[in-house]
Amino acid sequence: MTCTDCARLRTYCAGVARAKRAAYRDDAYWGRPVPGYGDPAARIFILGLAPAAHGANRTGRVFTGDGRGGSGDFLMGALHRAGLANIATSQTADDGLQLHGVFVGAAARCAPPANKPTPDEVAACRRHLAAEIAALPDLRVMVALGKIAWDAWLAFVGGHTPLPRPRPAFGHRAVAQLAAPGARGPERLTLVGCFHPSRQNTHTGRVTPAMYDALFAQASELADASARQGTGTGEQGTARRQSAAMRLP
Repeated sequence: MTCTDCARLRTYCAGVARAKRAAYRDDAYWGRPVPGYGDPAARIFILGLAPAAHGANRTGRVFTGDGRGGSGDFLMGALHRAGLANIATSQTADDGLQLHGVFVGAAARCAPPANKPTPDEVAACRRHLAAEIAALPDLRVMVALGKIAWDAWLAFVGGHTPLPRPRPAFGHRAVAQLAAPGARGPERLTLVGCFHPSRQNTHTGRVTPAMYDALFAQASELADASARQGTGTGEQGTARRQSAAMRLP
């Protein structure tokens, strides 16, 4: 994936890749924008915030390599328990991880300083999100990891259609239907809020494995209900599945 829209982020990512962290000094850092990853027939899209400087910015795969017990392991552990991933960890890009019915991306595709992309940087990444959504015709549910991802999705949808009023509020397991049944654009997806699996959240008990288990059971039920109602863009993605893992350009 190549993109030079955000000079601040490109400078930061390249600098991190050159300097490296001592623990990874022998690694060849990715150091570029990080594409989404997952099942081309996904019905659930998981939207994170941005790559970690020494995680996905190092490995080149979202939610991968941020250390044992980091957000990648926490998320993949939950997906594994839900039957949506074949292994429970995400440490390297060649670890054999496969996602089933799920695709994972980020609101910002470059690691930002202090893990805080600016609103303009998130907006600049919308075209990459749009490309991924367009390539995943079976999507039913959007899970937003954290309020920034929630707001990024609402801003993206708001560029296509008017948003409900009052504006849906973020919360863990909050659900928002942004359009009437039969919509064909990104507004068709059911939006589900999820607290981010950051170490600050998981190590303090604000986020627990049980909370994530309940959330992904909820997301799967919503996807199933949508499929039964026949909403979405169609089932052609399932028919053309060629691989259990896909990384978009």
